[in-house]
This record gives sequence, structure tokens and C-alpha cells, in this order.
Amino acid sequence: MALALEQARLAGASGEVPVGAVVVWRGQIIGTGFNQPVTQHDPTAHAEIVALRAAAAFRGNYRLDDCTLYVTLEPCAMCAGAILHARLQRMVFAATDPKTGAAGSVLNLFAQRALNHHTQVRSGVLAEPSTAFLQAFFVQKRQEKPMQAWPLREDALRTPEHRFADLPGYPWTPHFVDDLPALNGLRMHYLDEGPRDAARTWLCLHGNPAWSYLYRKMIPRFLAAGDRVLAPDMPGFGKSDKPKKDAAHSFTWHRQVLFEFVERLDLHGVALVVQDWGGLLGLTLPPLAPQRYHALLLMNTMLATGEAPLTPGFLAWRAMCARTPDFDVARLFARGNAQMDAAECAAYMAPFPDSGHRAALRAFAPMVPEFADSDGAAVSRAARMFWQTQWSGKTFMAVGAQDPVLGPPVMAALAQTIRGCPAPLLLPQAGHFVQEHGELVAAAALAAFGEP
Repeated sequence: MALALEQARLAGASGEVPVGAVVVWRGQIIGTGFNQPVTQHDPTAHAEIVALRAAAAFRGNYRLDDCTLYVTLEPCAMCAGAILHARLQRMVFAATDPKTGAAGSVLNLFAQRALNHHTQVRSGVLAEPSTAFLQAFFVQKRQEKPMQAWPLREDALRTPEHRFADLPGYPWTPHFVDDLPALNGLRMHYLDEGPRDAARTWLCLHGNPAWSYLYRKMIPRFLAAGDRVLAPDMPGFGKSDKPKKDAAHSFTWHRQVLFEFVERLDLHGVALVVQDWGGLLGLTLPPLAPQRYHALLLMNTMLATGEAPLTPGFLAWRAMCARTPDFDVARLFARGNAQMDAAECAAYMAPFPDSGHRAALRAFAPMVPEFADSDGAAVSRAARMFWQTQWSGKTFMAVGAQDPVLGPPVMAALAQTIRGCPAPLLLPQAGHFVQEHGELVAAAALAAFGEP
């Protein structure tokens, strides 16, 4: 295993994830390998595969039934399959891999009794140095990332940073992610405030045409309670990259991005906070991983199952978006929020300097599932069943009474689908963007949920 760690160092030195492997036959090393998928442009060039290829070439036989493989990280499913196909007698690994490990962490291919070969497995040999090496590598990568230029895809736009300078009530440090598979290289922005090990994490999802600025009045309340707060900007909104084409946006794609975001950050103890499209998409996430979520804060939103006609208020909104695709976002917020000043209203317009940056704003209104076979309708129906029969967490609902689109009637219907949903907090002066009364809502939700 010490020799496998040397191979891992070679991988790290070349910028690859530091994993190394060694194949031993009768006390003799007959194959070595380290991770090379990036440098070799080969998704199969994991350390185990490279070492097995070398060993098979040495033996002149792909079957390695009297050999032992030593590898510094628990094999993935691909490598586990290769180990079994090679008929290896024994496999020894150092560190476990909770994300992709196929020897017990995520699944255990080696325990499948139906297979016609069974490789002996031992784990934990030199686990500490292997784990430390991996952790140091990823810490360095995270430190290097902010100093590197974030490449911009040719089919996307990025709002100039100066547009976000000195926004009122928005002092937080930006964070970015671009390695989610669904993003395919797009850069997505999110806020991440509070202790990373907090017992409760508020995941705040915005709608259209808002972005994470919408939660500026709620975030301080949650932080004062000692909690962590995450507020992502969906692609096309806020500080995130904006695909140029309206057709780039779909219900399924945005849902997948949010799902991968939660998985990437490995969130637990989540209090899901949703409004508008944050709810249409966000309410479909807990059924995928219910163990991550323990509370739900609902504000003017809905589940669009495609079974009932869309409300007249929404149809009027959709018609306005089609008729006036370059509507004034700042004016929209000013019209329904008399308490906001001009600078706050203008801040909502910051991400959208021209028509090219507004593809998401044009796409989202037609995206609402209208029919039973619309994109997103089926998963919304499945989510409804989850909320009706399986949800056991705490729920709090706040309703802006002046909302003509997703106001009290829509929210009353939604409350009937959420198991254990209490009577809502009705805000007589609030409109669609309930978060503009966020201090009150956040305080009431904290009181309702209690200690995490």
C-alpha cells in the first residue's frame, strides 16, 4: 500500500485526483497505475484500470486470479467491475469513498452472491495517510479556484460584476460552482453564510424574475439563530451565468441543477424555503432524498401537476411576459412593494442589463406545467403524494394577501396537500414577493420550528 501511495503522489503532482494502485503476483509487482483521466482524456483511466492493464500485459492473460490489487481509495463501480472481470483473488483499499465507493460505501458489488466470481476485500490499510493526502489535494484545489478565471461558455452571458457593486442590504461573499454535471461548465452563484457544521441549514430558493437578493431581509435573522444559510441563483438569474437561448431552460434541467447542488454540498438538516418557482422546483426535491430535509417554509408558490387549469392571475402574468418580454423588473417590484426604496428596486434589475441576459425571464412563464404530460408535471404529482403521505417534518406557511397570481386561494389549496401544514401567517400588506417582509416571516418561522 505504501507503493500505491507513491503512485497516488504522482497523480496529485500531475493535477489528477491522487489515487494510486499496485498489482502484486507471488510477491512481485507486475502492474502499477495512478489516476490519469484528465491528462489522457480517458474516462476509464482510473488508477485500478491502469494497473490491471499493465498486470494483464505482463501475464499475457486478462485473468489475474492469483493476484492482489492494492489501491489507495475504494474503487468505483467501473473499477469494481474490472476487478471482478479480472478474477482477482484479493483487493485491498485504504480510504473509503462515500460518494462513489462500490465496495460498501454507496453499494457493494463484491457482496453480490449471484456473480460467478468473488474477490476477497480488505479495507482500511493505511487509510489515514491516504485520506489526508486526498483532503490536502482538494483543499488546495478549492484555494486555487477563486484565483483562476472562470471560463465562460460561448452560448452564455455573464453579468458584469460592476452591476452588483454596493447593492443595499447585500454584503455577503459570493461563492461559485461550475462542476455540477448538469451545469456542463456554466458558473452558478450562491450565498453560503453561517457555520458549515450548523445543525440547521436554510436552503432559500428564489423565483422569477428574482434572485438571491430576495432573501436579504431573512438571512440575518437565520444567521442570528446560529444557523447556516444557502441561497443559490438559478442559471439565468442573479450572478449565475445566463444561457443565451430561451430553449436552454426547462423544468427538468433546473430541477436537476438544484438536486446536484444539494448533493454536491452534502446538505443535511435542511429547512427548505420556497417561493414562486423556488417552490415549483424545490418542492420536488425532498422526495429524492427525504433524509436531508426536516422543515419547510412556504411562501406564495404552488405545485404544478398539470391536472387543473392554471389560474387567471397566472395566465395574465404569462400573457404580459409574452407581450412585453423586456418588462422593467425594478418597476415590477416597486408596484407591489411600496415600502421598498428606489435603490432596492433597481437592485433586482442588476443581473439583466439588456435583452440578451433575460432568456430565463422569457422562458420561465411558459415553463409552468400546464398539462398532464408537460415537462415537470409527473414529478410534481409524485411530489404531491410525498407531501400528503410521507412528510413528517415541520411546516410553516406565510401568504402575501395582495398577490394576484399565487395568493390566498392558491396557497389554501397547497396547504391541503402538505401533511401537518398549520394555519398560515397571512400578511395583509404583502404581495407576491413575501420576502420583502422577510424579517417578520423569518422570526415567525424560527419560533414555529424551534431548536433544530
